[in-house]
Amino acid sequence: MNLELKSIESSLQKFFEEDDLSRHFAYISKLPADEVTCCLKFKSDMLVAGLPYFFETFNYLLTQKRDFSELKNLESHAVKKEDKVELKFKLPFCIALTGERIALNLLQHASSIATYTHQFVEKAKEKKISIIDTRKTLPGLRSIEKYAVTIGGGQNHRYGQTDMWMIKDNHKTFFGGLKEAFDFFRSLNQFYTPILAEIHDLNELKVAVELGIKHVMLDNFLPKEIEEALKIKPSGMTFEVSGGIRLSTIDNYLIEGIDAISIGALTYAAPQVDVSMKLGIYER
Repeated sequence: MNLELKSIESSLQKFFEEDDLSRHFAYISKLPADEVTCCLKFKSDMLVAGLPYFFETFNYLLTQKRDFSELKNLESHAVKKEDKVELKFKLPFCIALTGERIALNLLQHASSIATYTHQFVEKAKEKKISIIDTRKTLPGLRSIEKYAVTIGGGQNHRYGQTDMWMIKDNHKTFFGGLKEAFDFFRSLNQFYTPILAEIHDLNELKVAVELGIKHVMLDNFLPKEIEEALKIKPSGMTFEVSGGIRLSTIDNYLIEGIDAISIGALTYAAPQVDVSMKLGIYER
C-alpha cells in the first residue's frame, strides 16, 4: 500500500462517514462511472499545501489507485490569482463527484494555513526567530494542520501532550508553584523528554533560571518586559514568546535573543484562500 495513503486513510474514513453517503445506496449505485476531465483551479494568491491529501482522497475511493505524483509537484509553491493556475486530471465521474468536497476542503484549509504561516515566517526570518504552531488545532485535523505549518516555513510545537512536558498554570496551581510542578515532571524519570515552563512574570522567570529549566515560554509578556527578561537569560535557555500575537503586532516582538514565537492563530484563524474544481466531458 502507498505509505502516503496509509498515513491518512483512517482520517479519510472518518471524513467520508461524516458525509454519510452510505444511506443513499440508490444514488451511489446509479452515479455514472464515465471518465471525466477534472480541472483544479487556484483562485487566490497562495502557497499551495495539501495536494497529497487532495489526490489521496480520490485514491481512497478508487479500486485501482492512480499515480498523481506529477500533479503533486505544485506542492509548497506560490501561485498568483492573476496567473489562473490549473491542474487537469481524469477520474470516473462517480469518484470525482463523491470525493470533490472533502478533497477541496482539505486542500483549501491546508493552503490557507501554509499561506498565513509563510507571512509570519517572512517577517521573523531576519531576526532568525522560529515561528511555531500550538495544539490549538481542530479535532481530527491536527496532522494536516501541522503539516501545512511546515509547508509555510513554520515549525511544529507539540503534536501531543507527552512530546514535551509543559508546565502550565493549572499544574502550578495544583502542585503549589513552579518548583513543585517542575519536581513532579522530573519525578516521571523520562530521560529524553524535555520540560517547558509557562512563565508569567520576571519573578517567576528568575525561579525558572534558578531551577535550571532549559525551555521557557514567556506568556503574554509585553515587548518591554521581554527586553527585561532577556537581560537575565542564561546561556542555553530557550525563550519562546506567546500570547495573542498577530501579523499586525508581530513586529513589536521581533527582538534579538528570542528563539521562537508560538502562534495559535496559524491554525485557527488563517484567512481562507479560494480553490475550486470543475468537471468536464472527457474527449476521447
